[in-house]
Amino acid sequence: MLFEILIKIFVFLMGLIVGSFLNVCIFRLPKNESIVSPPSHCTNCGHEVLWHDNIPLLSYAILGGKCRFCKKNISFRYFLVEALTATLALLLFSHFGLTAKFFAYAVLVSGLIVATFVDFEIQEIPDQVSVGGAVAGLVIAFAFPSIFDTASRLSGLLDSFMGAIVGALSIYLMGAFGKMVFKKEAMGGGDVKLMAMIGAFLGWKQALLIFFMTPFFGGIVGLAQKLKDGRDIIPYGPYLSLAALIAIFFGSRILNFFMYGFF
Repeated sequence: MLFEILIKIFVFLMGLIVGSFLNVCIFRLPKNESIVSPPSHCTNCGHEVLWHDNIPLLSYAILGGKCRFCKKNISFRYFLVEALTATLALLLFSHFGLTAKFFAYAVLVSGLIVATFVDFEIQEIPDQVSVGGAVAGLVIAFAFPSIFDTASRLSGLLDSFMGAIVGALSIYLMGAFGKMVFKKEAMGGGDVKLMAMIGAFLGWKQALLIFFMTPFFGGIVGLAQKLKDGRDIIPYGPYLSLAALIAIFFGSRILNFFMYGFF
């Protein structure tokens, strides 16, 4: 019991560290800046962040969300991403244990977090995340086919490849249909590539489930924005990511219900 608690604490702490790195990716990837150098610095005054001001969650709370030097506000996003990453890492570990699925889905969730916050900010999803994530999914499926409940590396790779193709094609066709009906772009290429990444990790069945779940979340937000300020365009990546999270934890149950329980 004590050992399990210590492992969960370790997973949470590692999640905080990863979340801190994801914040760097969220800020720098849209600017095509290196995620390695220069060291972390204040985005307002440019002063390098001291090591004791770079402790996930704690430093933000101690400094009151302000830079030590220029006293300008630091975006709450930094605190949120760290807390979210650590919480999701702990949930993944509690659900899957110390298995290949835990590590694979931790990689996927990290990509989804970066894609979500970047898409909210600039309505784009960096190829480094989506395309790089799709490649990572294929590699992980070949190295650890157990994420698709098989011992065959070839079978795992095939499941991953089919997931990427079905995922990307579903969003592409929806975008093409929307463009034909509404005479304007209905879906961005970044969403197509993000769905390819998701499918590469979760397979074609889960990809289809996510495809049908996402409009429910996106539709609610889109309707609210339309009523509020007349906006017609919303970033779709965050809602793909939300549906993917649901699929990770509950997708098998949902699919089993429709395949066996409902019919």
